[in-house]
Amino acid sequence: MKIKIICVGKIKENFYRDAISEYVKRLSRYATVEICEVTDEKTPDKISDTEKSLILSKEGERIKSKIKDSDYLITLEIEGDKVTSEGLARKMDSLFTLGVSSLAFVIGGSLGIDDSVKKMSSFSLSFSDMTFPHQLMRVILLEQIYRAFKINAREPYHK
Repeated sequence: MKIKIICVGKIKENFYRDAISEYVKRLSRYATVEICEVTDEKTPDKISDTEKSLILSKEGERIKSKIKDSDYLITLEIEGDKVTSEGLARKMDSLFTLGVSSLAFVIGGSLGIDDSVKKMSSFSLSFSDMTFPHQLMRVILLEQIYRAFKINAREPYHK
């Protein structure tokens, strides 16, 4: 099984890097994890709708360059479906049972995800109605993927 995390921007803070590394290491028992970072666009403080659309489009093209036809694409969106940890575990288990061998999760940048990428998505996932920094979202996503594997393997994990 392969898990790909496609994200806009780089991780600057060491504490995020450490947490990401820890979950990638834990997940290595269950799957191969690949983190694909794409360059984010500079976003001015006061941005017009046209500028926002152009930035999202550029970032979207970079995201799409990391997606393979064999990837089952899951986008992280505020408007997406909210599931419990057990629900995510069931979703992943059913996909693997159906023969899906590669899950690609997309975390957008500060402006979100371009509509062209959202249209390619097989499943849009929301962790909350709240907005999180995309760096922190990587940690949260990796932890939940790890939790899903633990649930599906019927192995103990703290609640």
